[in-house]
Amino acid sequence: MSRVCELTGKKAMVGNNVSHALNRTKRKFNANLITKRFFIPEEDKWITLKISTSALKNINKVGISAALKEARAKGFIK
Repeated sequence: MSRVCELTGKKAMVGNNVSHALNRTKRKFNANLITKRFFIPEEDKWITLKISTSALKNINKVGISAALKEARAKGFIK
């Protein structure tokens, strides 16, 4: 299962673990994802999305309908 936000497209980044002796080894910074159900009143149905916590803050700010419309415009949702 991919670790990608369905609304914003955020995904894992690659970086380095840096030890006290400045040795560097590769590591992965995963996106902070949650699975959340939303009710869409226009379609009168529930949907389940895997979204980042920053996308959840955006949904709380602008609403689920506006967030879905923006994600469709950017091509993250069909």
